[in-house]
Amino acid sequence: MPVGIFRVCLVVITAIVNHPLLFPKENVTVPENSEEIIQKMKEREETLRLEQLRLEQEIAEQEAAQKTLEKAAEVVEESKEEKVRWDMWTALSMVIFLLIELWRQDFQEGIWQDTGGEEDDMAVLGKAFEGVAFPDKAVLASFYEKRILGTTGDMARMREMVEGFADDLLEALRSVCNRDADMEVEDCMGVGSMYENWRVRKPFVCDLIVPFAPPEPYCFRSQTWCSGDSFPPDEQGYGTIKVCRADEDVTGCICDKTKLGEDMLCLLHSQANTTRPSSEMEDLLCFKNTQYLDADQVMKWFQIAVTKAWNRISHKYEFDLSFSLLDSPGALKIKFRSGKSIAFNLTPVVQYENSDVYFISHFPRSGLAADLPSSTHWFLTFAVYERRFIQLVSKMLPANACHVSCLQILSFLHGKQCSLTGPSGLTNYHLKTVMLHLLQARPSQDWAPEKLEARLQDMLKFLEKCLHEKKLYHFFIGNGKVPAELGFPIIFQRAEPLNLFRPFVLRRDVYRKTVDTFHEMLRNTSALINEYTVHIPLAHTNGIHKESL
Repeated sequence: MPVGIFRVCLVVITAIVNHPLLFPKENVTVPENSEEIIQKMKEREETLRLEQLRLEQEIAEQEAAQKTLEKAAEVVEESKEEKVRWDMWTALSMVIFLLIELWRQDFQEGIWQDTGGEEDDMAVLGKAFEGVAFPDKAVLASFYEKRILGTTGDMARMREMVEGFADDLLEALRSVCNRDADMEVEDCMGVGSMYENWRVRKPFVCDLIVPFAPPEPYCFRSQTWCSGDSFPPDEQGYGTIKVCRADEDVTGCICDKTKLGEDMLCLLHSQANTTRPSSEMEDLLCFKNTQYLDADQVMKWFQIAVTKAWNRISHKYEFDLSFSLLDSPGALKIKFRSGKSIAFNLTPVVQYENSDVYFISHFPRSGLAADLPSSTHWFLTFAVYERRFIQLVSKMLPANACHVSCLQILSFLHGKQCSLTGPSGLTNYHLKTVMLHLLQARPSQDWAPEKLEARLQDMLKFLEKCLHEKKLYHFFIGNGKVPAELGFPIIFQRAEPLNLFRPFVLRRDVYRKTVDTFHEMLRNTSALINEYTVHIPLAHTNGIHKESL
């Protein structure tokens, strides 16, 4: 019975399931659309495959780019390491080079400071002295007595005459100037070879410097290349002069150094004090629209003032006065009715602080002198200290010492050679600098009169060495051994040494000409001296040699 009931139920369920009304109509069409569905599935599969390929390609490109970036980073890192290593070696090489250069300079500077004997001096002789027949003591003594010694009296008379006339001219200049508006002129001072008694070549020219100062309430404030601010190499040895009011503190306020805004006002200085009319500063001989003293303006003012002064006193003298050089403010020439003439330089200068160092408006030109960087740059002259140093050292030397004689003979030889072969880069100031260095380096007994020949050779050797190295340092600048008795400003002693031969490095043509002239002078030394030497008997020469032994 249960089995029968189960079978009946199974038949009923089967009939119900297989009844057509139980299936949707579209199911009937499934077999008809199967191909379309398969085609769509294939297209979809193809689309997915293409998308997969695209994604795989992008992933590959990203991986390649990542590898490229990693390689570039490695290259940059390696280059940085190499650059660091290169910079380290470069810096180390520069330090080693600078140390070697400093040692070399110190060693070379110590050579001429050595106070050894004459054998050490002979060791520094160069090729220029090979085969040169140098005059002996007797010939040099005769030459000095005949050609040079006789000019001393002429120089003394000329100095006396020029100084007296210059004092009278400056007194007249003060009388024609407006004391309230014009520059105040002080007394003149004699400097240079005429006042150091070593001038040998004619015409004799006296060099006088005339300090001047601005009218009240103004004053000069100077600045040099060694005052702390950086100056380019071509401006070393120069300085600038600023015209300020005496009550103006240019160092205590920044309003003169910093450009203030339109809405800002300095509480220490009013607008009237900080800004001056351009015409007022030009009346004070300043460069246009600045407070810096202009050398060209000073030249024009001084020439006009000297002309007015001469017109006032010309009736007192029986000669004419004129300017001999247009580019020098005080190059004057006295012309007598007899046709003779006397030349002298009356040059305006500005005192540096409270010392005897002066800013000079126009320095005598030479083949080696370079033009001023601008008309507001002034050259510094130490001529007063040079004269004092020679006077101080002369008191400690033996009687009739030969230092001045050596300089006179060397100046004569060089001047004579230049008259034959043309000018060179050497000047009498370079020759005097050589003598000053040797005066400080050698003991006083080495300058006895009987050692004239040896000391003259020392000067020639020292000059040859300086020409070879293109280095001749200024005697005072950077020299820490200047005698304290001179009262020389410490700022210049602590400054870097100033190479007077620096232009030789920049102008090879002038250097070559100078070296050739020097060598030619050495070869012609005996001929030039014998030309002005009287005949010396042989017996007299032998006697002199015996006395010297």
